[in-house]
Formats: sequence, structure tokens, C-alpha cells
Amino acid sequence: MRKRDLLIIIGAVAAAIALTAGILSGSALETGNWGLSFRQEGAAPIGPASAEQLKKYNAVYLGDTSQQTIYLTFDAGYENGCTAKILDTLKKHNISAAFFLVGNYIEKNADLVRRMVDEGHIVGNHTMHHYDMSKLADKEAFSRELTDLEELFRQTTGRELPKYYRPPQGIYSEQNLQMAKELGYRTVFWSLAYVDWNNDNQPTAEQAYAKLLPRIHNGAVVLLHSTSRTNAEILDDLLTKWENMGYTFGTLEDLYAAQ
Repeated sequence: MRKRDLLIIIGAVAAAIALTAGILSGSALETGNWGLSFRQEGAAPIGPASAEQLKKYNAVYLGDTSQQTIYLTFDAGYENGCTAKILDTLKKHNISAAFFLVGNYIEKNADLVRRMVDEGHIVGNHTMHHYDMSKLADKEAFSRELTDLEELFRQTTGRELPKYYRPPQGIYSEQNLQMAKELGYRTVFWSLAYVDWNNDNQPTAEQAYAKLLPRIHNGAVVLLHSTSRTNAEILDDLLTKWENMGYTFGTLEDLYAAQ
């Protein structure tokens, strides 16, 4: 074999090893949609970015997997008549959840927002307009989506918005995560969700349980939509089932304290 060919082969092997090492170490974090791969019932799923990759940006999708703790979160782009019942159920179970809200929701549902705060729930930042934030490369434009919601929340409740951020539609980029971190935010993805957002095709209770019971896992960050009629109807029974499985419920403060 000629020396030149040997050097080419050695170079190719070295590049492959470097690429593999980068993948295994989780050094690359690509723009994308947050999605999950469930490999085993009762076990935490694999996300498109690892916990170590996310940690660099004060972002999480999963809690301590050695603890039977669930972190319950809701996303709401608008009110669909279900939130009061959800809040009643959370109060019954003495659970503090997090509600990620957009500007339109706060503007139109001030009483519900104030109730969330008064009953000990966290209101998080789901942005002012629910844009695809990965397309906002300009730092000022990105910042405005978060700070405008902060101001609206302040005017509505007289309090400061807790600095937890959830990217609309789960679309993220490394640049966005960095900008959120620079604004003092902690980005919260999730490790369990299901298709509950389509009001024209709501899942049955049985369909919801088929997703939410076998896939629950230690340290689960659960995303439910508070617009879902199914969620409102099954939540009391769902929480009871999870409690009977031995799970307890933590807050986002608990989640980050355990990182």
C-alpha cells in the first residue's frame, strides 16, 4: 500500500473516531423539535439532546431517575373552559404544577392566572406570541418575546414572572437556549406527553391512559395541555393512579435543585 493511501485511510479512521466520540459525548446540539424515544416501559425516554448537553444552557427534560417523583406541567395558548376544573383537581391532590402561558392567555384570563399564582402554581414563559423561536436569530427580538410576557404578567398579578421558559411547539436551537440562559431563564422541556392538543379529535380516557400509565417513569417531567377536555375529565383519576403506583409530585424548583 502506498504511503499516501495509508495516510488517507488513517485520516478517515481518525475522523470517524472523532465524530463518534462527539456523538457519544453529546457535544453536538442541533436545531430541532423536541421528541422522545421510549425504549422500555416504565423507563425514562431518550430525548434528541442529552441531559448533559442541556445542562450547559440551564435546560432540563428529566429529573432524578432514582426518585419516584413527577413534575407536572401544563401548556396553554388559550382557554378552553377546562382550567378551573384542572385547578380544582390539583388543589384536591395538594399538587403544585407549572403553567406555561402565552400573552393572549394572560390578557384574556387574568382571573385564572391570578388563581394559579394564589394557589401556589408556577406560571412559566411560553412567549408573548407563540412563534417558532428558532427563527428569531436576533437577540433583541428573542428577548422581547420573553420580556413582554414578563411585563404583562407583572401588570396582571403584581408579581414577577418566575424565569422558566418552554419553547413553543418544542422547537429549539442552541442559539435560543443560550439567549434564554443569558436572560436568566431555565428552559424546561419534557419527558412525557401525548397527543392531547387537538380539540377536534380528543383522545378517549382509555387512549390517554394507554400512553400516560405505562410510560410514566422516575423523574418524569409531564406535559399536558390544559385546553384538553380529556385531561380535565381524567386528571383526578390519573393522579390517583400515579399516586397508587408510588409516585409523589415535585415543583420546578425541586427539579432544578436535584440537578
